[in-house]
Amino acid sequence: MKIISWNVNGIRAVLGHDFAGSLAKMNPDIIGLQEVKIDDARRAQSAFEFAGYQDYWHSAQKPGYSGTAILTKTKPLRIITGLDLPHFDDEGRVITAEYDKFFLINAYFPNAQPELVRIKYKSAFNKDILEFAQRLEKSKPVIICGDFNVALEEIDLARPKENVGSPGFSDEERRGGREFLQAGFIDTFRYLHPDQVKYSWWSYRMGARAKNVGWRIDYFMISQGLKSKLISAEILNEVQGSDHCPVSINLKI
Repeated sequence: MKIISWNVNGIRAVLGHDFAGSLAKMNPDIIGLQEVKIDDARRAQSAFEFAGYQDYWHSAQKPGYSGTAILTKTKPLRIITGLDLPHFDDEGRVITAEYDKFFLINAYFPNAQPELVRIKYKSAFNKDILEFAQRLEKSKPVIICGDFNVALEEIDLARPKENVGSPGFSDEERRGGREFLQAGFIDTFRYLHPDQVKYSWWSYRMGARAKNVGWRIDYFMISQGLKSKLISAEILNEVQGSDHCPVSINLKI
């Protein structure tokens, strides 16, 4: 089973950059999208169609902001929208699909923002989504995918020394990200590629993507129960259309 995660930085924008072609070429069984930036009313007017996929959405209340979606070839047993916490759910940050063998949590983690003005909000989100994942784990393994908005280690960004304490590389955020690992979740890319330097996000400024001055902030974290089923974990940085590229895993399921 091939699962992809992609922060598209606006579903309408990425559709204008041949999202349909990229989706067909990548051909995932499931794809989790973050930062879809469309509210329910505008999405209803748009009549999106994704050939071969059923689509499920959790939009932010604020138009043109945040939001998540899951496109899937197989109908889930159920969809869980949000964390049942309005201060996060109003921003459409989490949508979860339950399948026979696992739960897939698709999440858009908060950005701590300049001067870390949203660090308390982000830290609370980390805590609550981890607790949510651990509750689900009691019944079956969990996959968490999405834009975590943090580089965990120096290998995960091109200029670590210049970014110490910056949003996405502050001590608080890195500790919060490592708590998933301490809870037993596996960072699939780093598990299979311990020394590989590869990034999933680049600033639009200063030609960062062309120069590969990037960050690895998009992850697949899986329960220990799926470790033996992990075939591959990749960063698909040849795929264009957003300031992020897709990341993927393949599982024997």
